Amino acid sequence: MTKQWQPLTDYQWAAISPFFNLQRKRKHELRAIMDAIFWLLRTGCQWRNLPPNFPHWQAVYYYFDRWKKADHFEHINAALNQLDRQQADREPSPSAASIDTQSVKLAPMIGELRGLDANKRVNGRKRTFVVDTQGRLWVAGVDAANRADGSLGKALVVAILWRVGERLEKMFGDQAASAVRLQRRICPRA
Repeated sequence: MTKQWQPLTDYQWAAISPFFNLQRKRKHELRAIMDAIFWLLRTGCQWRNLPPNFPHWQAVYYYFDRWKKADHFEHINAALNQLDRQQADREPSPSAASIDTQSVKLAPMIGELRGLDANKRVNGRKRTFVVDTQGRLWVAGVDAANRADGSLGKALVVAILWRVGERLEKMFGDQAASAVRLQRRICPRA
């Protein structure tokens, strides 16, 4: 994991560029747009405070919003996970995964998806993650912190089953995630 933001290398861009339509002429290079998005993710900066060496923040946000709505980032993540697993001499899809949640405090002015996790005494949001045995993130979700871990995990289990297929045999989690074990019967593909 890198400690500071760095622009995409040629190798990294070559891995994700097939997901973009590079034939069309644009005012901004998509590589610069992706660099700006990764910079924002790393620094936690506001869109409007994007440095001038990147494309204008409205252009970056336009592409980010389009790609987010089209699940573009999820497709890229799944393909890169499969590629990384193959390079590690593993099957492209995992046979085991782990699910867990994390409660995160929010700033006082943020009201969207906010709740109180009474167990952890956190007023904010709850992040739910599904990772494979080597820590690759496959699916993530964010909701209010007052939601139960089991109900949050069910939607993510369905999402990962549709991504990796029938190869997924085991799902590890704590006692709060025990409700997701029954999901295999609900999901028609599994």
